[in-house]
Amino acid sequence: MFEGVEALVAEHAELEERMADPSVHADAARARKLARRYAELSAVVKVYQQWRAAGEDRRAALELAADDPAFAAEADENARREQELADRLRVLLTPRDPNDDRDVLLEVKAGEGGAESALFAADLLRMYLRFAERSGWSTQVLETEESDLGGYKDVTVAVKARDTAELGTAPYARLKYEGGVHRVQRVPVTESQGRIHTSAAGVLVLPEADEEGEVEIGPNDLRVDVFRSSGPGGQSVNTTDSAVRITHLPTGIVVSCQNEKSQLQNREQAMRILRARLLAAAQEEAEREAADARRSQVRTVDRSERVRTYNFPENRITDHRVGYKAHNLDAVLDGDLDPVVQALVDADAEAGLAATDQAERT
Repeated sequence: MFEGVEALVAEHAELEERMADPSVHADAARARKLARRYAELSAVVKVYQQWRAAGEDRRAALELAADDPAFAAEADENARREQELADRLRVLLTPRDPNDDRDVLLEVKAGEGGAESALFAADLLRMYLRFAERSGWSTQVLETEESDLGGYKDVTVAVKARDTAELGTAPYARLKYEGGVHRVQRVPVTESQGRIHTSAAGVLVLPEADEEGEVEIGPNDLRVDVFRSSGPGGQSVNTTDSAVRITHLPTGIVVSCQNEKSQLQNREQAMRILRARLLAAAQEEAEREAADARRSQVRTVDRSERVRTYNFPENRITDHRVGYKAHNLDAVLDGDLDPVVQALVDADAEAGLAATDQAERT
């Protein structure tokens, strides 16, 4: 049933042997690549071995049941477990997003709704930071543009797994479904009449480039401008030209960073964001004929393109893509995002299995 898995088992054993060689770890990029592939195969090999063991147990129980009917129930239980493991293995073998093992840069932008939208963007940022903490990831806010009432017009945060993540648990594998327009329905703090308003914020999720060499940037491709950073006033405004604006001339992509006090640090952060955007743009171009995942994220922060609604009066969260609905909005905004994400992961897996089955039939 899973003849091709034996080749993956052999590759897994070969990788385990190679990773035991100290010389491999002298090249950090190479070691990281091998570790990710090893983690991916480990999940497949583990379930495959469990599936084979369940099959052997089922056959053994059937043989014993011929002499003692009491073993028939055990055979049935092993058959049920064998089928469950087979279904799980089929999901693991379904072609997956090649970016699923990457870290991410997540950007939240205020949209329609003015000051209320900026406050909602801050709520979303807090939700993602709490979710990352629950998931054991590290986070770093790279760039912010604050609003007058304490919200964010625009904020970019890096989310990184602390170790080599197991298959399906890396930041991009879980957060990629967050891309899109998020709508909020609540009474704004600026509303004196108690009326419910609707506003929106956009979320963009970019897979982060592993290293500088993954994205080619020519020496003449960049224009770097430095300027004095701005802020709400007082000590937060730098007195030196530490802010950096980088323009990628071939594509016109512009990235600005001013959060750090050092011009060098701001340049490094800006280059990090630029590489992620160029990687996403290159992948979008390469996959334009085959997939529209990247294009389905934020194009304009318009309420009509919503992927999720947060209804405060009813404490309800609704994901419009899969029909997920729950009345625990307060918990979700506190970082309990796993059930929502898992509903999207499961729907994606089912769609992948259906596509694979269709391809096999044709």
